[in-house]
Formats: sequence, C-alpha cells, structure tokens
Amino acid sequence: MPVTKKRRIRTFTAVLLGLLGLAIFLFFNSKTVVVKGESMLPTFKSGRKLFVTDAYWAVGRLKPNDIVVVKEFTQNAKADYFIKRVYRTEGMEVEDKSLWPRTYPIRNDKFVVPEGEIFVLGDNRSVSQDSRVFGPIETKLILGKVVVWQ
Repeated sequence: MPVTKKRRIRTFTAVLLGLLGLAIFLFFNSKTVVVKGESMLPTFKSGRKLFVTDAYWAVGRLKPNDIVVVKEFTQNAKADYFIKRVYRTEGMEVEDKSLWPRTYPIRNDKFVVPEGEIFVLGDNRSVSQDSRVFGPIETKLILGKVVVWQ
C-alpha cells in the first residue's frame, strides 16, 4: 500500500513536534558547565564541558558515585558552582573516620549523613575542598547530576 503525501506530512509534523518538546525539556531541565580546577582529576580536567540535568525522574535519583554540580554557598553575589562525586546520601554512614567532616568529633561512634543532605568528595582528594572540610551539603543546593561529558 503506497504511503500518501498526507501521511508523510503527518509523520513529519509529529517528528518535529517531538523534537520541539525535547528541545523545550532540555532548555528548562539541563545546562552545560565547565570544569574549573583540579579537584576532580583524573576524571575531569579543567576546561572540560559537562552536560547536567536536574530531571532526576529521567536519569535516576542521586546515589553514591554520581557526579553532581553544586551551587557555591558563599556570600558573594556571583553565582558559582563546584563539581564533586557523591560519596554517601541521606541516612548512609560514612564509615572511614578520615573522611568525616573536620568539625565532627572523632570520639563519636559513627557519622550518618543527615536527612536532606549528601556527602561529596573530589576525586583528587589531596587538593579537593569537599565534605571533609565543609560537611554534608543540602540537596537543594544541587544544580544537577552530570549525565554526559565531552
């Protein structure tokens, strides 16, 4: 049965509408960030571009080993970010005492990540400023999860 011109136009229109929907979704739920610094070496070199999304329903909830972009929590007006690997999520224990936040008493038996927060570490631990320094971070500060890098 031959494909009619009308059917081809309908198919083409449906494809265009789908692409438009995808473009709108990506515009509102994703961004591109550039790596600055050496805290994520060897995974990411400075200058590498990362594609980040906050649509967790599409890419999965945050879990250990995910890489996230976090909004910098400084007082200056310029919005900045940092990139770290999720080590533990809320309710999970940080077993290694050498990774506990420096302000947390070492005499305690265990450190559990509080509800609504995650514990992040840089891959290059010798230079990384991460949860060992500033403690766990609130999940509301997460700009998104890294899904693609180039």
